[in-house]
Amino acid sequence: MWSPYKRRLLRDLDRWQSNGWLSTEGRAAIAADVENGAYAFNLASALGILASVLFGFAALSFVAAHWEDVPRLARLALLLASIWAGYGLAGGFATRGQPYLADAAVLFSGGMFGASIMLVSQMYHIAGDPLDGLLLWWIGTLVSGVALRSNPALALTMILVCVWSSMHVSASGDVHWPFLIGWGLVTMAFVWQRWWPGLHLSALTLTVFIVSLGYLMGHGHSHDLVAIIGVLAALGFVGLEKSRPDLGHIVAPLFVYAIAITFAGLFALQFFESPSVGRLIVLAIITLVLLIAAISHALSTGNRGALWLGYIAFSIEILALYGQTVGSILGTSLFFLIAALIVAALAYAALRLARRSTTGGLPA
Repeated sequence: MWSPYKRRLLRDLDRWQSNGWLSTEGRAAIAADVENGAYAFNLASALGILASVLFGFAALSFVAAHWEDVPRLARLALLLASIWAGYGLAGGFATRGQPYLADAAVLFSGGMFGASIMLVSQMYHIAGDPLDGLLLWWIGTLVSGVALRSNPALALTMILVCVWSSMHVSASGDVHWPFLIGWGLVTMAFVWQRWWPGLHLSALTLTVFIVSLGYLMGHGHSHDLVAIIGVLAALGFVGLEKSRPDLGHIVAPLFVYAIAITFAGLFALQFFESPSVGRLIVLAIITLVLLIAAISHALSTGNRGALWLGYIAFSIEILALYGQTVGSILGTSLFFLIAALIVAALAYAALRLARRSTTGGLPA
């Protein structure tokens, strides 16, 4: 179990106990269950995963240096033996209650599987698209990750899907829509595994994909589409969080990614599209209003990720506007005065709404 979750849970247990919602015996039982059901990701586990990566590179280096001296049949036997040796070690570590070392062995086998695809094609002079080899590689690692329930193997699969899609984009210059198929398969595996760090990886890669649409569609001028997607996603997550509070722990991080998408699209519209002065001012006002709304929502729901992203994005927006406008359409003092007036007006409006809400002035 990841230590940040454990620390947060223990803090919540302390608060619940101090409020009288949880007995001392109940807190002790929950804490003991968390400790017993968690396997620690210790130094040995981390070094084991790093060792598996280094073993893979060592094997590739050795094979590359002596490949031509080895008979073909021996080459195939060596590649197959390397792959199955990793899986055999994974089974041994799993039966001994060392899941992270088992994951390291599965990761090694996944790396050797990819190396085998490339080396076999070279050995038998198989002409083909290298992207097809990458496709076969990530499919193989996906199958092994699901079959053996290996989270690192699934993470490797997501990385391979991204590399595969990026190479397609580099070769064609167009959107690679099949990426969504690979992304969806790996994401479903993460959900099935209930591996939340993997879901963050999925959300991050999808965020990058959506932002890239602004640079690939419409001859690189579709950033408005990206901003609209981000706004609609953020509104949807806010509505879902209000209607299903029990899903708050899932919706909250997704709201953060939606805000990131929105800001990326609006930022590109302002500073990469060379808009007119009037359009720049309108876009800047929209951006600042949306960021303040996101900060307000984050404060009301305790979403720290959205709160910090809102603060950082707001600062970036102000600094970018400062660099874009000072010396041209606005003086330094006038620029900050206008920005301060906008924020002050929004703060006043928020205060009025809060007062009306507490006094019952707002309609139900």
